Amino acid sequence: MTQRQPINLQEKLARLDEAWQPRVIAEMNDYQFKVVKLDGDFVWHSHADTDETFIVLEGELRIDFRDGPVTLRAGEMYVVPRGVEHKPFAEREVKLMLIEPRGVVNTGDAGGERTAENDRWI
Repeated sequence: MTQRQPINLQEKLARLDEAWQPRVIAEMNDYQFKVVKLDGDFVWHSHADTDETFIVLEGELRIDFRDGPVTLRAGEMYVVPRGVEHKPFAEREVKLMLIEPRGVVNTGDAGGERTAENDRWI
């Protein structure tokens, strides 16, 4: 018989050491659920082939767009449409969940030193 266990988001988040390093906690079809801690400024980037969902679990996240920001607080979510350039910013540490297809690079088309290794589970 298969052992069924819930995924505890707080326990997974507590195991994260570094900001801007998403870790996979589950998969559904071709989509991954990732937890990540954000602190400070990220890079302008876009994802040409997919939308990206941000769900804030703790803290406050601002997602900057070229035409203005969207601010998310704990319990809120936002879907960034494919191809739309954006830049997350967290004045203080934010804990959130990302939902996106397997293989999506966190820095999208921008690359650089903030690029995290893909498919790392926690």
